[in-house]
Amino acid sequence: LTIKRNTVAVVTDGSAVLGLGNIGPAAALPVMEGKAALFKRFAGIDAWPICLDTQDVDEIVRTVQIIAPGFAGINLEDIAAPKCFEVERRLRQLLDIPVFHDDQHGTAIVVLAALTNALRWVEKDIADVKIVLSGAGAAGTAVLKLLVAGGAKHVIVADVAGVIHRDRPGLTGDLWWIAQHTNPDRYSGTLKGALAGADVFVGVSAPNILTGEDIATMGEDAIVFALANPDPEVDPTAARVHAKVVATGRSDYPNQINNVLAFPGVFRGLLDAHSREITTNLLLAAARALAATVADDELNANYIVPSVFNPDVATAVAKAVRDAALAGGAEVATPTPIGADDDPLGTDALG
Repeated sequence: LTIKRNTVAVVTDGSAVLGLGNIGPAAALPVMEGKAALFKRFAGIDAWPICLDTQDVDEIVRTVQIIAPGFAGINLEDIAAPKCFEVERRLRQLLDIPVFHDDQHGTAIVVLAALTNALRWVEKDIADVKIVLSGAGAAGTAVLKLLVAGGAKHVIVADVAGVIHRDRPGLTGDLWWIAQHTNPDRYSGTLKGALAGADVFVGVSAPNILTGEDIATMGEDAIVFALANPDPEVDPTAARVHAKVVATGRSDYPNQINNVLAFPGVFRGLLDAHSREITTNLLLAAARALAATVADDELNANYIVPSVFNPDVATAVAKAVRDAALAGGAEVATPTPIGADDDPLGTDALG
């Protein structure tokens, strides 16, 4: 009976804003306001930008904890790795509402959906392909974990120190998890060497680290997702000469991998289900629903994800997340009976 059920906090400390880096909370405010506008435009959700003038993990966690009673969900945004992992983990333990770091999980959902459709186009199976992932920060780690949950079995990951393998010294935390779940042959060469014969490259790292010649060493009908912004890991035009499917994070090339395809629908579904948490099953449901919005007769090398302005996307993702949550994919609260059946997907809010 309050505004809480349709309200999300967009929380940042300004430490990793877009491609600008650590610009602080004041400079981050316009970005958070834009995020809030996207929540309203695509999912009818009332989102409030919360820009914290601290980059201390304990202070961030405590602040979000004490303002949480006024919100139905927490969207963490532009918080640098590795502290973003701890902030999200601790808040998920403390709060009885879903906590979602969009830079991690929004990116992962869209990447898995796009890869699902790219593999449909080239007629390959995710369990069979060799995937090389560049980047082991917030986005890279989340992308990897969702790809593995989605069936990927042959993955090699590289970060700024080189390819991650079990014999590499000094691995802790998420890097150790990566070493345990990827690269079973313990390849210890370079990123470029790992690309030889690979079916898929996913970059969430740094600009211009590869050339068209590197892409040429990949396998037949290669798929390249060069997602560093604003400058991708490899020039898309050069990559397209050798790859069957190319995607970037930019709007001036086909196949833009953009989180706005995920987070509005994800939160709409969570709020409509009165979910207390977000689980891997819900992320997978969102990715599958997003992929399915591209029909077989629409699918081609330049159209593996829908337009961000496709009005069906948020509704489809919301329904999938809501249904998965109510089917047991997440803990849900007892819904308020008043109006609960009038508009279960929030379609009135969606317009």
